[in-house]
Amino acid sequence: MTVIGILAFIFILGAAVVLHEFGHFIVAKLLGIRVETFSVGFGPRLFGRKWGQTDYRVSAIPLGGYVKLGGDESNAPIEGAGSTDIPESEMFNLRPRWQRILVALAGPVMNILTALAIPLAGALMYGVPVTPAPVVSYVSTGGAAQIAGLQPGDRIVSFNGNENPGWDTIRGDALLSPGQPLPLVVERNGQGVSLTITPTAHTEDGETAGFLDFVPDNGGYPVIIRDVSKDSPAAEAGIQPGDRVLAVNGQQVRSAEHVTQFVREHRSEPVTLTVGRNGEKKEITASARRLPDGMERLGILPADDFPLQRPSLGAAAGYAVRSNIEILRLTGKALGQVFTGKRSARNTLSGPIGIYNAAAASVERLGWAGLFGMLGFLSLNLGIFNLLPIPVLDGGAIFLLLLEGLLATIGLTLSMKVRERIQQVGFVMVILLMVFVITNDVVKQFSRGSNSNKPAATETAK
Repeated sequence: MTVIGILAFIFILGAAVVLHEFGHFIVAKLLGIRVETFSVGFGPRLFGRKWGQTDYRVSAIPLGGYVKLGGDESNAPIEGAGSTDIPESEMFNLRPRWQRILVALAGPVMNILTALAIPLAGALMYGVPVTPAPVVSYVSTGGAAQIAGLQPGDRIVSFNGNENPGWDTIRGDALLSPGQPLPLVVERNGQGVSLTITPTAHTEDGETAGFLDFVPDNGGYPVIIRDVSKDSPAAEAGIQPGDRVLAVNGQQVRSAEHVTQFVREHRSEPVTLTVGRNGEKKEITASARRLPDGMERLGILPADDFPLQRPSLGAAAGYAVRSNIEILRLTGKALGQVFTGKRSARNTLSGPIGIYNAAAASVERLGWAGLFGMLGFLSLNLGIFNLLPIPVLDGGAIFLLLLEGLLATIGLTLSMKVRERIQQVGFVMVILLMVFVITNDVVKQFSRGSNSNKPAATETAK
């Protein structure tokens, strides 16, 4: 663990939780509902301060947080019993049903607004990348693209049902669909040609991903080294962040994906990168090996250096919405594959350790952009997860309120005993999920640690 990684983890997880709870807090305050506790974390109180009627605290278990509302005892096993001397006008449980639904919705909505605000602010401050259309530049011999009938110069106009897709959409669908036929339509010589491509399955670190075996044309923009992993073959050979990649093993580089694909296909061999640095050309040779994260790689992060264009407010908002929808689409697809048995839960679900690893890697590679990018990603997933109709979560509370409203139309009510039983079931479900993701994190960490001590399959054991 690094100091930067720990600070990034604390900031990202803490900010996501505080923003979520602030949503509940501010709507309750605006409606005149008593807020007894604003807690970051669960369990025993570590420290805090009481201002007015609210105890602002940090609690011992740093896996979430809660806002304790006056008169709301639905989560008493987790939050503790509330005060008994609260005026009826300030009690949550006596408020109209629509007000209680608004308070429950406010937390997830705040997370979703945060996820939208980050790319919106980034687009307005720095611009959005001007990315070229997805045009095939090179097709690997015998690979998935050649088998499908793709040819250099083909422009992909539809991929797996997505019209006018960007390269990120195409690559994301392929990664999640190894060995699965995917429909696509390309524009060739002014005509639409329908094809089917089956991404090549490639297994690494226990997880299988799909690759298309073609190189996209990046429009002639430079390919630079965005990051070099510490103590990696690339770092030891002298490759530096900011180097412009001109060729790989003598082949002119067509895109960042070209570099990534070439290294993946030649990991058992030395790879020579021709780079430009301070107006000079250098040839640097390195061989991939297994790094501490368990992955066998060179240790570079190539990126297409697309120019940035300042958008209007409307265009920036559209960019933010599309970015988050794409994250949700791919996340939903991955989770769907878990439930259908096509993807392992072990390599899909992560807990605190997984969040730390992702946060540390993002910040070390991308700096502030990585920090806020991870915050947006976590906030979006936290907001959507909390809308699920699981008791204890906000979605469960909303579901029960709607169910109560439906029962009330026929003269029925949910007894407090039934509500308590439902909450207990939800509490057990959430605890089991927490135990699973934490155990999963530990197992993956030990697995990666043991793998890093093993020689790669292409190396001689020593």
